[in-house]
Amino acid sequence: MSRLLKRRDDPGPLSSEKLYYRIGEVSRITALKPHVLRYWESEFKIIKPYKGGSLHRLYRRKDVDLILRIKKLLYEEGFTIAGAKKKVRDLEGAESRGRKSDPTENSFGAKDRKLLIAVREELEGIREMLK
Repeated sequence: MSRLLKRRDDPGPLSSEKLYYRIGEVSRITALKPHVLRYWESEFKIIKPYKGGSLHRLYRRKDVDLILRIKKLLYEEGFTIAGAKKKVRDLEGAESRGRKSDPTENSFGAKDRKLLIAVREELEGIREMLK
């Protein structure tokens, strides 16, 4: 039980054990204020934190990685919001084209794949809680 409490109290940097991060944790990790994260959600539709049955936003590691990528584009490389949106779309398109060319990829649609990934993440979280 103490392990679960410790994980909740100590968000630390991105952890491979942790499946979800609350907005406050993401704010500390990325050094961005929560209102900036919420604004970026509205601008960059690809950032989709899980809201489930609660009002809390739960970000996955891929969301945090994407936020860090957007932060770098905007703050370090000098992109505008519009330019960063285009760059993110281009990068995501290149990644998805690379995945489509993989002959071992299942024939699930993108929507089905996202659902399966979400279910898997939830099951892994439950398994971790039961340990």
